[in-house]
Amino acid sequence: MRRALAKPHPRVLAIDDGAFGRTQARAPVAAIVVSLPSYVEAVRRSWVAVDGRDATERLERLARAVGPLDGVRAVLLDGAVVGGFNVIDLDRLHRTLGVPVVALTRGPPDFPRIHAALRRWFGRDAERRWRLLRAHRLFTVPTGDRPMVAAAVGCRPADAIALVHRATVRGHWPEPLRLAHLIASAEARAPSPPSRATKRSVKPRGRRSSAGPVA
Repeated sequence: MRRALAKPHPRVLAIDDGAFGRTQARAPVAAIVVSLPSYVEAVRRSWVAVDGRDATERLERLARAVGPLDGVRAVLLDGAVVGGFNVIDLDRLHRTLGVPVVALTRGPPDFPRIHAALRRWFGRDAERRWRLLRAHRLFTVPTGDRPMVAAAVGCRPADAIALVHRATVRGHWPEPLRLAHLIASAEARAPSPPSRATKRSVKPRGRRSSAGPVA
């Protein structure tokens, strides 16, 4: 990926979910192909089951639906979960799409709290989700006074860090992920009341968890 990042406008695929209501069964997700730093080439939207098991399969289909992946050098994800706690298999996504996958999050996850939430709400499936979340070592992505953390499959941490910096236009968050979140949220069904729209990490049977996103 280092050679690709040396080019003037490398192409990346960014995927993120959008805001959704506490009672919704599905969460919106969007995939966007961007010629860095900010030229949008293609967009596609879909859905995943809230707290379900279909994240990896749905994201694979979404990535292919957005258009030919020729020339796409990496996939950027906002963490390794979408639609609450629908966990993405980063290794499978990397194998299927054939490009490096970088899952970025804004701060270190509270793993003890996350593990406790999984055991409480997901029963026999808790350990499978936990293994996927802990499959890869997290590393720090320097961003001035607000360092982030990431996991990477198919590339070195140094290349993943370079990708994040190359994709950031303003502030600390990569522009493709910012746009993907806005697009995913654009037509989300409004919850009741509207103020309850949220991007959740866990859906504990109708109550919101504060466990936070996982990279």
